[in-house]
Amino acid sequence: MSDVAAIVLAAGLGSRFGSASKPLAEIRGKPMIRHVCEAALASTARPVLVVLGHRGEEVAEALRGCDAQTVICPDFAEGLSRSLQAGFAALPEEAQAAVILLADMPFVETAVIDALVAAWRSDLSAPAIIPVHDGRRGNPVLLSRALGPEIAALTGDQGAGPLLRRLPGVVELACAQASILRDIDTPEALAEGEGGE
Repeated sequence: MSDVAAIVLAAGLGSRFGSASKPLAEIRGKPMIRHVCEAALASTARPVLVVLGHRGEEVAEALRGCDAQTVICPDFAEGLSRSLQAGFAALPEEAQAAVILLADMPFVETAVIDALVAAWRSDLSAPAIIPVHDGRRGNPVLLSRALGPEIAALTGDQGAGPLLRRLPGVVELACAQASILRDIDTPEALAEGEGGE
């Protein structure tokens, strides 16, 4: 167990992806969700919690053999806010912060997760730490457990982004990896991702 956990948000409908399940879409020989979970499991964050909803049993099956814990979000259809809330509610007592990973970012790098964890441990007062590449904020982000009330108040299909834009004290962490800006929202993006980073 660690003072920083990882939460992988994989419950959404992924409506822009068409009829297919986005976390289950294969890229480079394995489902996107598996890439994300393996990056998290290789990091110092523990436990790794995966929030499931849409086609949850299939996503869980895709993670067979991974040392991740699953969390069910029954009201996932209400939007990303519900998935984030379900993940936060499942944090163990020891976890004072969580790195929030998105199931549609299969190029996420363990080094980025560990850099966020290290930055937070060096400044425990930070409410959030956001990686920044070329002047742009990306993902994953680290959220302090102290943000629980604000996260509980989120609604609709939004994560912590709007909250982080207005929150004082957020730390921006310079990041060399452009992968923090790269998600796969459409089948076209998936095809491009197969071609190389």
